[in-house]
This record gives sequence, structure tokens and C-alpha cells, in this order.
Amino acid sequence: MNEADYIAPTRRWVEQAVIGLNLCPFAKREWVKDRVRIVVTHDTEEWALLATLHAELDFLEANPAVETTLIVHPDLLTDFFDYNQFLGDADALLSGLDLEGIYQIASFHPDYQFGGTDPDDAENYTNRSPFPMLHLLREASLEGAIARYPDVDSIPDNNMNLMNDKGADYMRALLAGCFKDDEIA
Repeated sequence: MNEADYIAPTRRWVEQAVIGLNLCPFAKREWVKDRVRIVVTHDTEEWALLATLHAELDFLEANPAVETTLIVHPDLLTDFFDYNQFLGDADALLSGLDLEGIYQIASFHPDYQFGGTDPDDAENYTNRSPFPMLHLLREASLEGAIARYPDVDSIPDNNMNLMNDKGADYMRALLAGCFKDDEIA
């Protein structure tokens, strides 16, 4: 597969799930302004993914016009447990670079599972994506968006309720549809 084979499904996922279902009410603004960067890496070792993460943080520091980055890493941490364990190392990198509080990492994975849920529960789809990925967010921008949003505390519950209303079958189909050129209705 070439890079486009990873970017196209990721773009469809952002457009159809994240923005289309309004899972993140802050995403559309940056998406339409073309301030979201998608980077595909084929790292196969965790240390290499940390190096990619470091390089992308350097890129964001040097390019303030880019608001956020999705690092898609389809060849590494495909097991959700391993991925979840790695997030501690990613956060430690932020801290070690004195970037904690400047950036944060949001997590998305095809098998994402919240604690206390069953693997097939619909609410897990709030964080399920076509590929394992790390989402780098600028804290200051996020804080500004949160300050302008009327009821930010309701977002997680609203998303979980929406996922449960849509159901796991619908969400599974939507995610599978990201690999096709047509859209899910």
C-alpha cells in the first residue's frame, strides 16, 4: 500500500465520523481551513515511533499555521493493549521535551476500548479509527475552543449516547466505509 491508501481512509474518517457525527465540535473549523496535517509512518519499533513523534512536535513548533497533526502508524501497535501501554511513553516524551501543557496527545485505534466496556460496545467507536494513530493537539488552541463552547463537559456523554443510538453495527459499517470511495448515509 502507498501513502494515499492510508491518508484517504483517514480523511474519510475525519469527515464522516469526527466531523460528520460532530464527535469533536472543534474539528471542522481547522479541517476546512486546511490546518490539519496527516503524517503516515511505517515505523516498526516503538523507539522509531517516538522519534517520529519528536520530529512532528518539532515540525509543529516551527509551523504555527499547522494546528494539529494525525500521525498514522499502521505497522506498529496494532494490538490495542500494546498501543495503550505506549501512550505512557509518548506522554513521557512530551514531558521530557518540556512540551507538556503546550501539546497533548489524543489516542485513536481500530480496537479502542474504554475501561469497563465490552469490546463490541458502541461507545468505543468515539475513539475508533481506521488505523492506529496519535493526534497531536496544541493546548492553547484547545483551551480557546473549549472556552468558546457552551457546555464542553457534555461532549463525552453526548458522544457516547450518540454511539449507543447509532449502534455498533452502524459504526462498524461507517468505519469500514472509510476504506471505500462512497460514503455511509
